[in-house]
Amino acid sequence: MTNASAPTLTARVRRLLGDAALMVAGEPRLEAALAAATNRMDEPLRVAIAGKVKAGKSTLLNALVGEELAPTDASECTRVVIWYRNGLTYRVFVVPTGQEPRQARFTRDGGAIHVFLDDLALDDVARLEVEWPSAALREFTLIDTPGIASLTQAASDRAVAFLAPDDAPTAADAVIYLLRHIHPADRKLLEAFRDDDLAQPTPVNSIGVLSRADEIGSARIDALTSARTIAERYKRDPALRRLCQTVVPVAGLVAQGGSTLQQVEFNALGQLTQMAAGDLDKRLLTVDRFIADDPLLPVVVALREQLLDRFGLFGVRLAVALIRQGVAANAGTLATELVRRSGLDELRDALRAQFADRAHVLKARSALLEVEAVLRDPAAGRTEDLLASVEAIRASAHEFAELRLLNQCRAGEVDFRDDEMDEAERLLGTEGATTHQRLGLSPDASGETVRAAALD
Repeated sequence: MTNASAPTLTARVRRLLGDAALMVAGEPRLEAALAAATNRMDEPLRVAIAGKVKAGKSTLLNALVGEELAPTDASECTRVVIWYRNGLTYRVFVVPTGQEPRQARFTRDGGAIHVFLDDLALDDVARLEVEWPSAALREFTLIDTPGIASLTQAASDRAVAFLAPDDAPTAADAVIYLLRHIHPADRKLLEAFRDDDLAQPTPVNSIGVLSRADEIGSARIDALTSARTIAERYKRDPALRRLCQTVVPVAGLVAQGGSTLQQVEFNALGQLTQMAAGDLDKRLLTVDRFIADDPLLPVVVALREQLLDRFGLFGVRLAVALIRQGVAANAGTLATELVRRSGLDELRDALRAQFADRAHVLKARSALLEVEAVLRDPAAGRTEDLLASVEAIRASAHEFAELRLLNQCRAGEVDFRDDEMDEAERLLGTEGATTHQRLGLSPDASGETVRAAALD
């Protein structure tokens, strides 16, 4: 598939949106819904971050943005859906249920944003919208959701209602789902995304993240190696293959800490390496030992506690090892190494390959769902012809045919050997939608090499 096909699908969907707008003229509610769907085509891709409570969603969001914005504690703001968009200035809006957004006061406490709801009760808030100038948010609008299976049932209900609403398409174009282990609650929610081939997130727009990956290996230096082995096993799990494109292990605290590393933290880590290696390693065996009132440790307790909060025990061990080995001679090189070793770069590559390269398809898919919902509304009148157009686009668009075929492969409806299945899925774009990615070639492969691989 070449980029020449992208305008074809996008143009067809835009034309349908225009025809539908003419059909429902005079119905303000339906006009507003179609206007929002049309505007959505021009926005960055909307990517929701979801998972069980304490899976590390907000920490991962901060790492992806490269700034500590999302609250990671059990504050009020973590119990509502929060949208993070690129903006020209720093603003926060509260969106009350059924009402227009209103600008809100906010502060930053330790980096994280705290929003003042003033006279609004939490149950009356549909979502919060944070506008923040950010290069990362130019490509994706990130949506932080409350934890699934939360102790607070209302928070859990908000997440489910946003990710898998009963009576409307989901507002997200794609989903990053955080897993610590494969739990029935995870499968249940991801299954809810698959009610229809094109109606909810499918393997093409769902990425699994084995979150807090360092904890799998008990914070040992080789913990991420163990996590990658488990992630590879999860990728082959028949049930999960139907729900997620891939599974990437990420040590969220290390990723966030590396993305937001401060000079004072690098200095403290450097001071720790001045201790004899054996003495420091004993103190890094447990959290209690590391933060004990120990006169031999060259860093004060408060700063050691900050290092644990920001990097976790695994992150501190890893940072100390990198400085000792001479791999990280300054704060910049340490930040780069922590991010690289955390798995965040691998996740970013997956986001670009799976989401960014298919952005026009995913947004067209979301728009089709929106316009279909409007056309089926009783207030829309006789819309049979336009509904037929929706079905025609679904049936004839090559991009949607690929989605359906990939779903069939993932569901086990196509009988291939494992090596054949891997190649078939790669040709369908699971490793990226560009020609060289589909053929398993490097980006600088010559035209002749591409032609030979395609013929083969």
